[in-house]
Amino acid sequence: MNRILSAFAITDTPAAQAPRVIPNVVSIAGIDPSGGAGLLADLKAFSALGAYGCGVIAALTAQNTQAVTGVHLPPNDFIRLQIDTLFDDVPIASAKIGMLGNAGVVRTVADGLEKRNLPFLVLDPVMIAKSGDKLLADEAIAMLREALFPLATIITPNLPEAGVLLKASVPESVRDMRRAAEKLRDLLPHSDQRWVLLKGGHLPGGELIDLLFDGDKMIELASQRVDTRNTHGTGCTYSAAIAALLPQRSDVPAAVSDAHRWLAHAIAHAGNLNVASTPQGHGPVHHFHALWPTA
Repeated sequence: MNRILSAFAITDTPAAQAPRVIPNVVSIAGIDPSGGAGLLADLKAFSALGAYGCGVIAALTAQNTQAVTGVHLPPNDFIRLQIDTLFDDVPIASAKIGMLGNAGVVRTVADGLEKRNLPFLVLDPVMIAKSGDKLLADEAIAMLREALFPLATIITPNLPEAGVLLKASVPESVRDMRRAAEKLRDLLPHSDQRWVLLKGGHLPGGELIDLLFDGDKMIELASQRVDTRNTHGTGCTYSAAIAALLPQRSDVPAAVSDAHRWLAHAIAHAGNLNVASTPQGHGPVHHFHALWPTA
């Protein structure tokens, strides 16, 4: 078992390392008007980590730091038109997929990407918002596994999402997580360089453990839990950070490790923002913690 520790005292963040070539990275996801999650958060992560961000809008939500009050999905033909128009012109080095909404959108996105030969594709199977609101229809889950898993470089489910994908109980320990990571890897093609990142933030305790597994190597990424409600969009931001760093790092473990460390800092500095207006709200993480001056 390999183990990587993320310490908040680290100051040499990935954002400080200038890439030789600025990669174009696209998020295919939903819009959160509060900017804490979804495509808007992804663009912040891309920018903070040295990538040029592009976006394809797959869903619109009425959302703030407390709740999702509505969801609207653009016509599938228009989603496909966005993908085709972007990719026909802009060389995309990496893509991240987030909220897709229903089976038709999943199929449309898969068809649009299938022949694009993307170097990297990060699939975040977004199913439930931080507020507990459902973001993915039940019939879309099978389509996600059938149409998009074969295209993914890495999938990044949290523990509840892993339970849904595996039609099993939610992992309740790191030992359960290891078994779940192995089963999730079996859902991906058996070729090399296909990875599962199983995020363990839902487990209790002061130490957070994520597992990165490629069918051979099981890598632990550990960090200390921060006592904060400002965790809106952590999953979106994490997967976007990975997508931004994959073209800039030597391999998948290096990209995920740097993304994990950067996110730990973004959570630790989230209190510098003033977005959630009530104690019930979940504020966003601080994407630009390494770039914006503090008082």
